Amino acid sequence: MTTTRLAAVADGFGRDVEQNLAQIATYVEAARAQDVALLAFPEACLGGYLSVLGSGRDGTHADAPEDLPPAMDLDGPELRRVAEVAGDMTVVVGLCEADGTARYNSAAAVTGDGVVGVHRKVHQPLGEGLYYDAGEELLAFDSPVGRMGLLVCYDKAFPEAARALALDDARVIACISAWPASRTAGAGDVADDRWTHRFNLFDSARALENQVVWLATNQTGTFGSLRFVGNAKVVGPGGDVLDTTGTGPGMALASLDLDDVLGTARRSMFHLRDRRPDLYRAGELVGGARA
Repeated sequence: MTTTRLAAVADGFGRDVEQNLAQIATYVEAARAQDVALLAFPEACLGGYLSVLGSGRDGTHADAPEDLPPAMDLDGPELRRVAEVAGDMTVVVGLCEADGTARYNSAAAVTGDGVVGVHRKVHQPLGEGLYYDAGEELLAFDSPVGRMGLLVCYDKAFPEAARALALDDARVIACISAWPASRTAGAGDVADDRWTHRFNLFDSARALENQVVWLATNQTGTFGSLRFVGNAKVVGPGGDVLDTTGTGPGMALASLDLDDVLGTARRSMFHLRDRRPDLYRAGELVGGARA
């Protein structure tokens, strides 16, 4: 039996990149002491997220952010420093990725050898597209822990995104987030917030429907006008939460024999095998009606 230790982080990460890198190094050190092979950090853990999100249906911001996340190259000094501390561990971080004049809200999987996988956030909520370009691919990749995929925050609300990765043979999916509490009908206790409920529901649903191991990370605390809901977790392929940080900062950790747990989940009812794509109608809904 081969056991793999997987961990997901919840914590606050702001604009101070040096502080971000120090936080990452501290968590990596703690994870290495527990033989963690895959450690995932929140969306925008390098340089912070947007300080506001618009609430209008027209996709605009009511307020402009005071400042924007710093743009970073995938071969730049920030990810090189992550690689230095990662060593033989696979570490997933979030950053504003620069590609020429384009800027992407990206997740990068990094080992001591460098970047092994990148995902550019495809789905953009509440005016985020004013500041980031949208990604155009949903692809899995090979890593030291096996075939895996990455998603960023709002991507998890779309079943097709995780399904595309599962159909590309991802066995582990890490979805990194800066998921806030509701700004229009928020609860006094973030644990009771309706957006916290949605965050947790999506995690279990995406793991179960694709029968994959799911890592969810999130920011905590506040940044600008946003209050984040935390709840980093590791979810098994049956949708069961194996460990969670709750709303506070920390590291959720689980030890799994990936071959065994995935084989058991898929042995009798294998959702990917039992699909009927010939019956699934294609097309887009426009104004509530199918185009």
